[in-house]
Amino acid sequence: MPRDAPSTSLLSRAVISAAARDSFARLAPRAQYRRPVTFGVYVASLFTTITGIATVIGAADGTRRAAVVFAVAAWLWLSVLLANFAEAFAEQWGKARATALQSLGRQVPAKRLLGADRSDYRLVDASMLRRGDLVLVEANDIIPADGTVIEGAASVSEGAVTGESAPVLRAAGREFSSVRRGTQVLSDWLVVRVRSREGFFDPMVTISGGTRRSRTPQEIALSILLCTATIVFLLSIAPLAYFATAGSGGLLVLSALVALFVCSIPITARTFICAIGIVGMARLMRANVIATSGGAVEAAADIDVLVLDKTGTITSGDRHAVAFLTAPQVAARDLLSVAQLASLADETPEGRSIVELATQTPGQHLPDLSNKTPRFHEFSAQTRISGIDLDGRRLRKGAVDAVRRFAEEAGGSWPPAVSGLVDQVARSGATPLVVADGPRVLGVVELRDVVKGGIREHCAELRQLGIRTIMVTGDHRVTAATIAVEVGVDDFLADATPEAKRELIRRCQKDGHRVAMCGDGTNDAPALAQADVAVAMNSGTQLAKDAGKLVALDSNPTKIVAIIETGRRILATRRSLTTFSVAAYLAEHFAIIPVALAATYPALNALNVTRLASPRSAILSAVVFNALIVVPLLLFVVRGVKARSAPAARLSRLHPWIYGLVGLVSPWIGIKLIDFYLAAFRLE
Repeated sequence: MPRDAPSTSLLSRAVISAAARDSFARLAPRAQYRRPVTFGVYVASLFTTITGIATVIGAADGTRRAAVVFAVAAWLWLSVLLANFAEAFAEQWGKARATALQSLGRQVPAKRLLGADRSDYRLVDASMLRRGDLVLVEANDIIPADGTVIEGAASVSEGAVTGESAPVLRAAGREFSSVRRGTQVLSDWLVVRVRSREGFFDPMVTISGGTRRSRTPQEIALSILLCTATIVFLLSIAPLAYFATAGSGGLLVLSALVALFVCSIPITARTFICAIGIVGMARLMRANVIATSGGAVEAAADIDVLVLDKTGTITSGDRHAVAFLTAPQVAARDLLSVAQLASLADETPEGRSIVELATQTPGQHLPDLSNKTPRFHEFSAQTRISGIDLDGRRLRKGAVDAVRRFAEEAGGSWPPAVSGLVDQVARSGATPLVVADGPRVLGVVELRDVVKGGIREHCAELRQLGIRTIMVTGDHRVTAATIAVEVGVDDFLADATPEAKRELIRRCQKDGHRVAMCGDGTNDAPALAQADVAVAMNSGTQLAKDAGKLVALDSNPTKIVAIIETGRRILATRRSLTTFSVAAYLAEHFAIIPVALAATYPALNALNVTRLASPRSAILSAVVFNALIVVPLLLFVVRGVKARSAPAARLSRLHPWIYGLVGLVSPWIGIKLIDFYLAAFRLE
């Protein structure tokens, strides 16, 4: 991370300082008017402060009364500040993560040409490219922007776009001269004219760093519930406040009414409902997942079916050598030695994997070429063959048709047994490469997609969470079945077209399932759009990212576990907080009502089980308690309720009971302790 990037630690000084400054800035009337959650308490604080001043001015004995009013006003202002801080803290944390992500996006390099000479270029950030710029992309470079090839030809890995792991040829003046950012050049070089000015992470940073976001259905529903509870509390408490303060003077009556009005507004719960969503999305950013929709994260809490695309999602997209198949009457050592030497000039992932696999074979070592004068033939997209001329021998490795043509031109013939090996490898879903020593064809190298690490354990963990996994792939059934067994998914769909993937998800949804989809390619976009939760790989196409509501920055499908746990954590935290708030406000009123009405109805003293000192003390204690619980509730929101490895239905039944009980008990204890100190120091 760059040195000037802000710290993204939860309790970092930068985040806390920015949130503290923002909480004071939000005290401006214009800022409070836009925040209906705290606006009522803000107006009440202003009114109570003015009431205290009027009490001092308007009555000879108003000093003692004003002290009570000013004490109420001070705690009301503190409540507004703490509520502002809670919301600002969550937003500043999200902004810090977005800034860190933006700095990461700027680290993607691009070779912008300064003139006609390809060697004359300047390294710049991809985000600085503009439409019409010319960039040089060489072997192993990532194409930094969408564009058109105007010079050169190269083999390009576009598995994320097409869903196929085989590289394609991109060249100037050809039908396929368009390239997409995020794809990788495997060999040769290209000069690309930039069409798109957009950087890698710009759309995601814009969304994740924005402070304005639409409220999710769950937030709206819980806000309606709390507003309804507020209205019920107000209707019940207004006459009680009048009777409780009937003999205390007009302004003091009004201040008591205002205080009880504030006690009836679940300001902390309504503030934290939104903060929980912001903190949850920021927590996902720490797991390298960008959420462009809070609703998608919440929906992840209820999914019970996960659909996984194979190429580029389950597999890495780059094929690796897994086996050497010798032709009849050919020694295995000869095949390995020639394949190894012929791949030295192949810098593609496939070529490097052949050298690595041959070197790992017992007794097989890379020969010392320091005293020899070999002539290398580099792999290129046009020839699709690589090799070396050494000691009068011409050693080659490459595509079937390219090596067959080379062997026949050298005076050799094509063995039928090699055709059988090629067909065998192709039928299994792998890619065959042929190895030749001049006119003599030695055998076949088998290339296969490499499954990403941790996928099998990931599927087992999802099974524990009550989620069924289905793999979808365009490969034929034999290959799909092999990968499915290796990965450990519950089911698979082979020969899948984009329409078939979408139809599979639609059928699951009709059966009452909530479906998540992980994909990376344009061919996955229809299914991603259909799914309830869509997770796109960052290595995939922009169309896939647009269709998905979540983006895994490290292109790892195992991030779905973190997404599910975050969604369940948000759901459990919101439910627990709402239950706690409703229970706490009910308990507050049952603690205050007896002492407030005792002067009018002495028989209610029997219900004053906590023995609060006076109506004034009871009201001030309730206001102080409301302000003090903000800090522990903020820590609770940030920490969240942990989601256990169990089906979602079990989680929703446990936590509300626990936090509801805490909400019923804590006001009785808290208000009594505050009342005791107020009475002891004669502050009521």
